[in-house]
Amino acid sequence: MSSSEQESQTDSGVAAQPPMQRRLPRAARRDQILTAATTAFARSGYAATSLEDIARQAGVSRMILYRHFDSKSDLYLQVLDRMVQRLISATESPHFTENSIRHLLDAAAEDPDGFQLLFRHTAREPEFREHTNMFQQRGVEVARQHLAAMIPDQQWAEWAAALVPAAVIEGVIAWLDAGQPDPQGAADRLMRVVSGIVEAASMDTRGE
Repeated sequence: MSSSEQESQTDSGVAAQPPMQRRLPRAARRDQILTAATTAFARSGYAATSLEDIARQAGVSRMILYRHFDSKSDLYLQVLDRMVQRLISATESPHFTENSIRHLLDAAAEDPDGFQLLFRHTAREPEFREHTNMFQQRGVEVARQHLAAMIPDQQWAEWAAALVPAAVIEGVIAWLDAGQPDPQGAADRLMRVVSGIVEAASMDTRGE
């Protein structure tokens, strides 16, 4: 056996990870695992995804996983936290504008698995649902501040504030499912949905 072949095996005769895999900096390795876990969880959901599935997706051993994460639930929480922080950074402006939706679409396009995991899978998982609720509640607060001066009736303003974030999130998910059509015009289309909600909430029915 050549020296190069010997170097590619461990003492037990089992093929080792390639040198580049072993030498990956800790932060980069952690990010690699998070990305792989996001894909695996989005494909099958939390309960149906094992650590073996994630290790296989990442191209590492379970031992490597445990060097970075305490458990499957810890890994899942880190995946969700990473996506929430990405979305918060993308929509950090306190004012709701077309740019807010555009940045949300950009973040979803950058990590479609993470977006769908957060708002499709996690919303159905009581143990982790608070992550979805946290971002949605933030959206409601922003919408409430933005719409208060636009919709005279307070009750209908509250209705719109609750509906707008839900409609935008579902709109982004549907956009991802459809293959991300018209990336340049997608934000404008979603803004038309928002405008329709505002118009409906602002209707004056006193003359009917």
